[in-house]
Amino acid sequence: MTNASSPPFPPRQPDAIARARSIAPDRQTGTLQDVRHVVILMQENRSFDHYFGTLPGVRGFADPLPAPTAAGDVLTQADGAARVRPYALRTEYPSGTPVGYITPHTWDDAQRAWNDGRMDQWLPAKSRLGMGAYDGADIPFQAALANAFTLCDAYHCSIHAGTNPNRLFLWTGTNDPSGQAGGPALVNTFDRLGPAAEGYAWTTYPERLQDAGVDWRIYQDMADNYHDNPLAGFKQYRRQHADGGASAPLRDRGLTTRTLDDLARDVAEGTLPQVSWIIAPTADSEHPEVSSPRQGGAYTERVLDILTRNPDIWSRCVFFVTYDENDCFFDHMPPPAPPARTADGAPGGLSTVELDGEYHDARQGPSASTPDDPPALHGRGFGLGPRVPMLVISPWSRGGWVNSQVFDHTSVIRFLEARFGVAEPNISAWRRTVAGDLTSAFDFAGDRGPQAEDGKRRACPLPYAFEAQGAMAADGRHYRLTLRNPGEAGAVLHVYDRLALERAPRRYTVGAGDRLDDGWRLNEDGAYDLWLLGPDGFHRHFRGDACDAGCLETHLAPAAAGVRLRLVNNGRAVQSVELASRMGDGWCTATQVPAGGAVDVEYAGREGWYDVELSVPGMPAFGRRLAGRIAGGKSGVPDPRLEAVVLAEG
Repeated sequence: MTNASSPPFPPRQPDAIARARSIAPDRQTGTLQDVRHVVILMQENRSFDHYFGTLPGVRGFADPLPAPTAAGDVLTQADGAARVRPYALRTEYPSGTPVGYITPHTWDDAQRAWNDGRMDQWLPAKSRLGMGAYDGADIPFQAALANAFTLCDAYHCSIHAGTNPNRLFLWTGTNDPSGQAGGPALVNTFDRLGPAAEGYAWTTYPERLQDAGVDWRIYQDMADNYHDNPLAGFKQYRRQHADGGASAPLRDRGLTTRTLDDLARDVAEGTLPQVSWIIAPTADSEHPEVSSPRQGGAYTERVLDILTRNPDIWSRCVFFVTYDENDCFFDHMPPPAPPARTADGAPGGLSTVELDGEYHDARQGPSASTPDDPPALHGRGFGLGPRVPMLVISPWSRGGWVNSQVFDHTSVIRFLEARFGVAEPNISAWRRTVAGDLTSAFDFAGDRGPQAEDGKRRACPLPYAFEAQGAMAADGRHYRLTLRNPGEAGAVLHVYDRLALERAPRRYTVGAGDRLDDGWRLNEDGAYDLWLLGPDGFHRHFRGDACDAGCLETHLAPAAAGVRLRLVNNGRAVQSVELASRMGDGWCTATQVPAGGAVDVEYAGREGWYDVELSVPGMPAFGRRLAGRIAGGKSGVPDPRLEAVVLAEG
């Protein structure tokens, strides 16, 4: 992989995209309430990096802060002596060609690839093919959408598993983790019509919409929907389908054939429901076994063409395009997850919010005591799973934006909750804390401004703010971190111990306004080396040893222009500190910090971002690195180091 200068957006856009961009939103209130129609298309089995890892302005293969692994970093995957980095898949499988065989994408291999957050088993669990990726020329329609509207680069599938379990989260908010209503769903059980006495039985979100009087519908061909409608596995839907009675709204709205021709008629006549789900036929599903990126792109283009034929409909419409899971395809970002549970009782992290329903603790359900539910994975966190693409297409999301707030499939339900006021109690407290409701992807008020004239991607304002401070414990044998979240949204912070990468990273769920403290025992050489990663490029690196005695502390705060670093010397000797930017702007400075005193250093940053490394010549083991976004609550631009990447041929 090599970085390239960021190319301008393609000068010509497909007609459907050009028409969609030309239609202004119908701003009646300047709020979410202006949305009248939500259309949801979930395609099959592609990861974010697999489709968009080469794109400029998103956190893909150019990520300057990849998670550490024993092989170096997560972008180099190892299997024995083999070392593989992401490569261009087009030579093996052009983007108009299906792979043609089933690739690994089940609960078992997905969990093994993730490896409880170590992110280092992609090759043995998923195969070399999983490291293959496409670029914008390979997937021109998907790339054109990403450049014209809003692309979410922190949207994750909901569970480390395959199609049906993930689609259950989109339609119901859960996989029934306690097994009280036919779950937990781990694999593609009950993914098609069957006897009414069998199947899942918890309440789905379409039922809640139905009860609240919100019009909804699924557009699909029941004879060919690639078994991608999870509602067919629920007893209450099966019952209405089998009865054939006149009053069967679940059957009529959820289990009836309505093709894109029907969608076109409903759009033309102004009868599009308030909420619509679209399920593609097999050949257009983008599943690598039976479909291709080009086929799926053409299907999405047809849907967008239909929705934009009636400007009155489109001016009040939101169109979500996402993917159920990642299949075998690699993604480098560590998925937010609840704290690890370790067999030896070692710390696995902490949480300020309850974790009920987020671990695989039930010993019942359709997969129990089968090879699909191996005992080695009992007690594992269900998700979040790897990143998948999410394209937010609407008159309120035009202009080539990236949104880096963490989302998952339950975020789509959260968006519907926010718009229509219909609550989904199936969504866990933990997911509500760490995954947003997608509203930050929109500019309903019209105050963010247009796309930059140079065609560069813009970054959405986000609700995040984090603080991470380190200090040597009083006993001199532990190094402690204090994690604070003064922001408006909760998040998961990963901390990797670079001196013990065989251990899973500790994961900290810190709710808005909350604080957590934890400590690491120094290793046998008296050293510590902690690598912290959070959302939207937030990073802290703490390394040193007992000899530094925790004498130098670093604090960072926003300044009038950029950031202010306060260096606090708790020791008895003057410390000479060198600071250097890792942003590629050449900034560096040095300062003397008096014993028992403090010095402030201001850094303007680069285009709204900072990444500063500190070293002390007299303490070679000591090092600090602080990186993140300045004023993330305002719109801006992505990290300028996120350039386009040219993949090596496979």
